[in-house]
Parts: sequence; structure tokens; C-alpha cells
Amino acid sequence: MKKLLLSAFILFGFVVNAQEEQDETPPQGWNSEGKFQLLFNQSAFNKEWTGGGTSSMAANLVLDYNLNYRQGDFTWDNKFLANYGLTKLKGDEFTRKTSDRLEVNSIAGKQLENSNWYYSFFANFRTQFSKGYTYSKNADGVEIRTETTHMFSPAYLQFGPGMMWKKSDDFWFNLAPATARFIFVDPAFTSAPGYVDGDYYGVDRGESSRFELGASVSAYLKYEVMTNVNMEHNLSLYSNYLDKPGNVDIDYLLNLDMSINQYLSANFIFQAIYDDNTVGAFQIREVFGAGLTYTF
Repeated sequence: MKKLLLSAFILFGFVVNAQEEQDETPPQGWNSEGKFQLLFNQSAFNKEWTGGGTSSMAANLVLDYNLNYRQGDFTWDNKFLANYGLTKLKGDEFTRKTSDRLEVNSIAGKQLENSNWYYSFFANFRTQFSKGYTYSKNADGVEIRTETTHMFSPAYLQFGPGMMWKKSDDFWFNLAPATARFIFVDPAFTSAPGYVDGDYYGVDRGESSRFELGASVSAYLKYEVMTNVNMEHNLSLYSNYLDKPGNVDIDYLLNLDMSINQYLSANFIFQAIYDDNTVGAFQIREVFGAGLTYTF
């Protein structure tokens, strides 16, 4: 894990050093930008196809909206992220999710004089849109699914004061050494027969929430790789002082956007999550597709 954290920070440092210095005066007041994408993946094989393969269809909706405010030495940055994707394999009983995320980030800062440092306060909320399942087959070989999650189960809320270093709206990182985090779940999951404390997102038996106090590090970086190709990094680290502080939760999201023209684009998403309250291993997600884009 230490190697991964070191690699993440080296990556951020390398990319930042590769960027040209910008001396642009930041705009005052409110400014906003947003993007909506509908991405498609599809493959099809007829019955005579001898090379193997399974016909499938997939679609992914992505919404990315930024609302920022600056007045003098005060800044307030807000980011809304939503994505939801489904895939259907020929012959499968159920349609399955490929992505499901709803996240709101907000960070306010008051700039120190003649410096890129700010006193800051941040808040982050994260959950999902629909039910999640595990899939298996019964004794008769029929595919069945078991509900494991749904909207607001789990849901994460964290907030706290800190210090932010901000070069621009496209590059900043925030250190918050006293961050409160709440994990909310449906008590129906923690009240099942035989439930063991902590098995479901760290929540105790019969409870609907878990409180943590720890340190948070978050970073954001966006830059142009080449003409019409933009890369975006989001990194979030969290250590809980109250329970196993050496186990650092990691959430890293990479978004590569490749614009074809005003309305068509291709998009690649990579996400890596480590949270030992959920699974004691890395969760990896990759999504790639091409489709329609609307910028506002």
C-alpha cells in the first residue's frame, strides 16, 4: 500500500512539473461548467461465428458539473459527479451494473496573503443510485441474485477544517487532519441472523451508522494531454484515528476525455478503491465507450 501511495504522489508531482506556469488572473464571482455524456458499447456475433464471443450491449451515463465562486481572497469550489451504467449479455437472466456513483464535493478556502495556501473547510457526500447484487446459481443451475446495497446504503459523509494549496481551479490539494466521517447503511443488512459486528461497511450489529474521526488528504488535477484530449485525476485518502489508523482508505479516479467534435466523444474511466471495512483488497473499475456529449 505504501508503494501505491508513493506512486500516486509521484504521478501528481511529475504531471504538475510538466505543466507550464500560468499567470492568469482568476475570474471573480460565480462561474460554472458542465458536461453530460451518453456512452455506448456493443458487440454482436451470429450463430455461424466460429471465433467465440458473446453478444452484449452496454450504456453509461456521465454527468460532471462544476460550480465555483471567487471573491478577493475567498474561494468556494463545488463539484457534482454522477455516473450510471448497465450491460446486458446475451443469455444472461439479469441486466448488470457497470458503474453507479453519486458524489458531491465542496471546499471553501480563505487565501493567505501572497501565497497559494488557504485556510479551508471541505465536505464530501457519496452514495449510489440503485440496488447492487451478487450473482450465483441455485441447485437447478438457474441464475439468482442477492441484494447487497441500495441507494444510501452505504452512504458516506465526511467534513472538516484544514489547509489547501491551490494553483488554480484545475489543480489543488487539501490536508484536513481532523475529519469527521459518517457511514450510513440500512439496518436491515446489519440485523440479519448471524451478523458479525463490522461485516457490513464496518457497522455494528443492528446499527444504521458508523462514526470515524481521522485525517483526510484530497487532490484534484486536470490538464490537456493533447488537442481535444483532457485527463482528470481525483485522489482521496483517509485514515481513521479510532480504528486501525495504519489502514489508509484510498479512492482514485482517472477520467480521460477525447473529443471528436462538438457532440461526439470517447471516454475512459479508471477507478481504484481500497477500504478494508468493505473488502480487504483493491476494487478496480474500468469503463470505455464512445457516444454523445453535451457541454453546458
